[in-house]
Amino acid sequence: MEVNHKDVIIVGAGISGIGAAYNLKKTCPQKTFTILEGRESIGGTWDLFKYPGIRSDSDMHTMGFRFKPWTEPKTIADGPSIMEYLNEAVDENKLRERIQFKRKVISASWISTEAIWSLEVEDQSNKSVQTMSCNILYLCGGYYNYDEGYTPEFEGRDNFEGLIVHPQKWPEDLDYLGKRVVVIGSGATAVTIIPSMAEEVSHITMLQRSPTYYMAAPDQSVLDEFIKKITTDKLGFFLIRWKNILLGRFFVSQVKKKPLKYKEMLINGVKEHLGENYNIDKHFTPKYMPWDQRLCLVPNADMFEAINSGKASVVTDTIHEFTPKGIKLNSGEELEADIIITATGLNMQLLNGIDIKIDNQTLDISEKIQYKTMMFSDVPNLIATFGYTTASWTLGADLTSEYACKLINLLDKKGMDYFCPEAGKDVAADSDFLDLTSGYIQRVAHMLPKQGSKDPWINTQNYLKDLFQIRFKSIEDSNLKFKKAG
Repeated sequence: MEVNHKDVIIVGAGISGIGAAYNLKKTCPQKTFTILEGRESIGGTWDLFKYPGIRSDSDMHTMGFRFKPWTEPKTIADGPSIMEYLNEAVDENKLRERIQFKRKVISASWISTEAIWSLEVEDQSNKSVQTMSCNILYLCGGYYNYDEGYTPEFEGRDNFEGLIVHPQKWPEDLDYLGKRVVVIGSGATAVTIIPSMAEEVSHITMLQRSPTYYMAAPDQSVLDEFIKKITTDKLGFFLIRWKNILLGRFFVSQVKKKPLKYKEMLINGVKEHLGENYNIDKHFTPKYMPWDQRLCLVPNADMFEAINSGKASVVTDTIHEFTPKGIKLNSGEELEADIIITATGLNMQLLNGIDIKIDNQTLDISEKIQYKTMMFSDVPNLIATFGYTTASWTLGADLTSEYACKLINLLDKKGMDYFCPEAGKDVAADSDFLDLTSGYIQRVAHMLPKQGSKDPWINTQNYLKDLFQIRFKSIEDSNLKFKKAG
C-alpha cells in the first residue's frame, strides 16, 4: 500500500481548512501539506445545507477571512454568496490543487518513536483505504457530525402520512407550494426556514418546546456603506471588521454583566414587531438568561413580518405523538401538516469523528483538558480548530491557524520533532468545555474535553484576549513541551 507523507495534513476544506491552508502556504512555505476533504466540494457547512434561506448568522466582515475583504453590501449573506466567496478565496490563492476530495480520514495513530501520525484514509468513490502519514495533524472539520443531524424519538413517527425532513438532509426537489408545514424547533435554522417558505406555503407553524431569544437587525448597514464610500476597499473592510469585533465583544460582555436588563431589551424588541396584543410571555420569553445559549438573529425582522402576515404562527407546547395527519400535542391540540421539518439540531462531534490512538492507546477526549481551545493535554502534534460561540467562528479559526504556523516554525527553530501540552499537578479539570446550556452541547457535555482551572487551560471565548496572547506574546510557556522522536 502506497504511503503518502506530508509535513502537515489538514482535515476538512470548509472555512477553517481554507484559512489554515492559506496561512500555512504564506507563513510556513517550506512545509508540504494537503487538505483531505471527505465530500466532493469545498465549503463544509455552506455546501452541505440546502434548506431555503440558508444564511450566515454572523456578519460577513468577521465571518469572512482577514486576508480576503468581504465587499458585498449585505453583511448577513446567503449560502450561495458565501460559497462564491469561498471558491474565490481558494482559487485566488491556488489552494484547490492542495485539496484531495472524497478522502475521509477513518483513523489516526500517533507513533512517538517516529514522531509521526499514520492515517487510514477512505476513498469515498470506491471505499478503498489508503495509508498516509504526517508530522502534524490539523483538524478543521467543525463541531458536528455531517452524516446525521439530531432527531429525538417521536412516538408514532411512522404513522405520519406526509413527509418528514431534517434540514441537514434537505431534498433539493422538495415541493412545498401550498402545503401545510410544521417546523419543530426555534433555533437559528427554524428562524431562517420559516420566513423563507412563508410566502409559498399554505401556512407554516413553528412548534417550540420553549422560547428562544431573538434580535432583529438589518442585513445591510448604512454606516458600513458610508465607511466604504469614503475609504478604499481594504481600509473600509479593516474599519468595519474592527467596528463589528469591538461592538460584538462589548455587547456580549454587557449582556453577561446585566442579563436582566438585556432580557427585557430583547423581549421588548420582539414586542415592537408583534405588538402588545401578541402573547409574548408564552412564545418569546425564555426561561434562561441571554447568552446561556446563542442569540438568534432575525435579519430585517423577516420572521416577525411572516407572523404578522398570518402565513406563519408560533405554537409553544410539547409533542404527545405523531398522527397520520400531523402532530398531537400534550395540550390535546392537533397540528395538521403535509410536511414536518425537524429543525431539532446537530449531533456535536469533535476530532472529525476520527478514531485516534496515541501509541496504541485509544484517545478518550473526555479525559483530556483543552489547551488554548486548540490542543489537548498529552496529545502530541495535533491541532483542532474550534471557533467562537460568542462571536464569528472564523475569528477563532483565524487565530488558531496563526498560532499553528508560529508553533510549527518554533518547532523547527528548536530542532525538535513534536510538541505536547502537559498539565501540571496544579491544573485541575474543573469545568465543561463550553459554558452554554444549548441542547446540542448538553447532550454530549460528558464526552467533551474539560477546561482547566487556570490559563492557558481555560476556554476564554474572548477574541481580544486571545489575539493579544497569540499575536503579541511569546507562544512558549511551561505547559507546552517540545520533544525528540523516541
